[in-house]
Amino acid sequence: MPNRPKILKQTVVAQTRQFCIETLDLEFSNGERRQYERLARNASSHGAVLVVPMLDKDTVLLVREYAAGIHRYELGLPKGKLDAGEDMLSGANRELKEEIGYGAAQLQHLHRVSLAPAYLEHTIDIILAEELYPEKLIGDEPEELQVVPWPLKRIDTLLASGECSEARSIAALYLTLEHLARRG
Repeated sequence: MPNRPKILKQTVVAQTRQFCIETLDLEFSNGERRQYERLARNASSHGAVLVVPMLDKDTVLLVREYAAGIHRYELGLPKGKLDAGEDMLSGANRELKEEIGYGAAQLQHLHRVSLAPAYLEHTIDIILAEELYPEKLIGDEPEELQVVPWPLKRIDTLLASGECSEARSIAALYLTLEHLARRG
């Protein structure tokens, strides 16, 4: 592949508490110039985690939570932003305690994924959480999240239900299923 395009100019065109929209004036290795727009990370972003909490070897814990982007309740995995100075495993454990009322004695990074990398700078780290124990922390959710135990091998039924459409959660469930099958 050719070298990455050279960024000639980077301009913030709009910024909110959560989003930063910027334009990139680029020059490609063949001399072509283009302007791209992207949703960039805010300066205050320290990363994010999506956690696959395994209640036992066969059961994942999902959460039902309001999704403003599609204005409905959605089943998915616990997730959240990392706090300043927090590593991904500590952040994953904190999110578990806040969202589902469990901590994990065993945490493992599975993969980093992006969502729409052509125009979105955001990535999220998928963390497998095992050996769960009850522990609740107060989170920032506006209402109590419903925790739904689900057989990991029944992802097909989950998708057919129409209650889970988030690509990151779906990818994380399949990655976990494959990881656990390889592990035996």
